[in-house]
Amino acid sequence: MIDHGEFNLLGVNISAVDYEAAVDKIVHAAKHRRPLGVSALAVHGVMTGVMDDEHRHRLNELELIVPDGQPVRWALNWLYGTKLKDRVYGPNLMLETCAAAERENIPIFLFGGKAELLDDLAGNLLRKFPELDIIGELPSKFRTVSPSEKQEIIDTINESGAAITLVGLGCPRQEVWAYEFKDHLKMPVLAVGAAFNFHAGQLAQAPPILQRLGLEWLYRFTREPKRLWRRYMLLNPYYLGLLFLQWSGLKKFDPETTILPEREIMYG
Repeated sequence: MIDHGEFNLLGVNISAVDYEAAVDKIVHAAKHRRPLGVSALAVHGVMTGVMDDEHRHRLNELELIVPDGQPVRWALNWLYGTKLKDRVYGPNLMLETCAAAERENIPIFLFGGKAELLDDLAGNLLRKFPELDIIGELPSKFRTVSPSEKQEIIDTINESGAAITLVGLGCPRQEVWAYEFKDHLKMPVLAVGAAFNFHAGQLAQAPPILQRLGLEWLYRFTREPKRLWRRYMLLNPYYLGLLFLQWSGLKKFDPETTILPEREIMYG
């Protein structure tokens, strides 16, 4: 088990952990009914915090952000010598968490996406983990929700008896959701994004060789160039430039210099 603690990456606190340590934290919080905001961030996710002081506050209020992308893992190794041998890939973290939930008899709740996606996802998860207790599902409304609707979501999840909630809303909506809901739910809330689509069989993952080389972004870009070109063609070089500035000491990135969000966004 590897847990080196948190490190400042461009002002965002990333935990240098492996899968075993991350799952251990999730299971411990689930058993003790403690809030635990969890996200797996690749370059795009980190940069959403770099470029938005309010969102960086949200990210740094999550208790566990793991290095989802190889470039994030490489940055931790380069800047801090963490010697992480692998990233903690969100879709794999989701499966590891489900395996632990099955072993430990911890019921889980699925939130986000369309009803059809959740049905496909639940079916595939139960084929992998026959004894997994998927105690509830709730599709997204694909909009912001009212305070009363937010309370309905909270009540639905709490009254289900779930002890872990998996959230698939896409970045950065799912991190906003985790920040705004985790303390009301008093359980681990895992923002896992495209993992829902992958494990539901609705979206193909990059080949393992591209994942190991840190080129998953290229695979996704070739399939959705119109939607993703800004994310990858602009943010990736910007990320590398900022990393150089942090490494060289030419620019300081303070995780404490954030802005408390003035209002809730309340995606649902």
